[in-house]
Amino acid sequence: MIIDLFDRKVIGWAMSEDMTAEATIMKAWYMAVGNRPINQKLIFHSDRGSQYACTKFRNILKSYEQVLQSMSKKEEKALLLKDWDNAVAESFFKSLKVEWIYKNEYLRKSDAETSIFKWIETWYNRNRRHSALNYKTILEFELENNNYKQAA
Repeated sequence: MIIDLFDRKVIGWAMSEDMTAEATIMKAWYMAVGNRPINQKLIFHSDRGSQYACTKFRNILKSYEQVLQSMSKKEEKALLLKDWDNAVAESFFKSLKVEWIYKNEYLRKSDAETSIFKWIETWYNRNRRHSALNYKTILEFELENNNYKQAA
């Protein structure tokens, strides 16, 4: 999943039976740039997982001149970031599990995908209040920010 840290909106995501870059982050990336075309410089930050570090995905990011890839080094994490850098993603997955997945039962992968899509698009991105946005929904936050600029 890819979250825009400006407004906390999930702009790209993918579900897969494997952890390859093609099945996960590359699908999420193309969804993200389809939802929010890149029109300014941005930083794409992730952990150091193999999907993010592989040549195929790094080359995709390099093809976007306005995108700088950031992956925390172990020493940076220990000295400077103190695990905060991935806190938004970790918080998202905790919310998804507690608020939705644990309350539902899925018999097929397609059922889980449909259900999670529904949670992201109708609840998380539209109606859920976010403490980082002063307890506003993403839509309320976007409307209040006249200088809002879309960036993946």
